[in-house]
Amino acid sequence: MILSTAVVLGALADIPLGEGRTYTVQDTMIAVFRLRDGSLRAVDAVCPHKGGPLADGQIDNRIVVCPLHLNSWDLATGCSQSGQPALTVYPVRADGDHIILGD
Repeated sequence: MILSTAVVLGALADIPLGEGRTYTVQDTMIAVFRLRDGSLRAVDAVCPHKGGPLADGQIDNRIVVCPLHLNSWDLATGCSQSGQPALTVYPVRADGDHIILGD
């Protein structure tokens, strides 16, 4: 998915620290995580292994772990830590109280 413009996903407060939420943008499901340090990361929301909901996975400040089969990915690069295909990483940022996807 290529964004031609930035998209407002919602309120920053919609994602508590240390959790993720799934958003649909241009028919693509994207998991947005608000890390405990307050930073945001966005990756594909669907695990390429068996379709698990990655936004429901466990995270730290670097890794997301799929809740179904414990496969893991680096949130900054999308690279698998467990031999699975890589995830697409999306640019995401906070702008005031809003979550913005895209540059």
